[in-house]
Amino acid sequence: MDTVIHTTKLTKRFGSFIAANEITFDVYRGEIFGFLGANGAGKTTAMRMLCGLSKPSSGTAAIAGFDIYKQTEEIKKNIGYMSQKFSLYEDLTVLENIRFFGGIYGLSDKQLKEKSEQLIATLGMKNETKKMVGALPLGWKQKLSFSVAILHEPKIVFLDEPTGGVDPVTRRQFWDLIYEAADNGITVFVTTHYMDEAEYCNRISMMVDGEIKALNTPAKLKQQYSATSMDEVFYELARGAKRSE
Repeated sequence: MDTVIHTTKLTKRFGSFIAANEITFDVYRGEIFGFLGANGAGKTTAMRMLCGLSKPSSGTAAIAGFDIYKQTEEIKKNIGYMSQKFSLYEDLTVLENIRFFGGIYGLSDKQLKEKSEQLIATLGMKNETKKMVGALPLGWKQKLSFSVAILHEPKIVFLDEPTGGVDPVTRRQFWDLIYEAADNGITVFVTTHYMDEAEYCNRISMMVDGEIKALNTPAKLKQQYSATSMDEVFYELARGAKRSE
């Protein structure tokens, strides 16, 4: 399997506080990798390092084949990113958002035109292209945000709690888009606080107090912790946490 994320003892310190402590793992091409943990576990800090937004204190990592210390700009070109808090400009139309982010990702005018048409058709948003994004239902915003994040066909897309506040039906539709992206070879690195969504991942890591305490498939983690659901696994691991945000 092609390794697209490789970390060895990746660590981030803020003074005497260790936010992420020697985290080591691999993620493979086309994998849906769940990155879970309670508030304060260190997920956001780790994700910022992997995206090239925060320099590690120590350890090594390669993201899409690029060194996390020396090639952060190359990393940014080869990843997509979507967060729950901000992904689109609400005072721009649907089409304006697509064109804006496509331009940032370096798509040519021809590529942008083709991909815009394809994206709009796929999402069934032909009649909404001139609508302000702020006027769209939350579920549509999330699906559009995800589609824009992979417009440039990145090797990896990072999703930071992308379905927060979305109803269960729309969440399931959103995961259909994730499966499709993974089938096309895009690696999906996702954080979520919905444990039912953890079941949809190929593998899951669980962070507690800045350290990865468990990493395996959902089925094997449930077997390891004699649990019937990922909720039970999460609570078993989180029970020992000593810090919170």
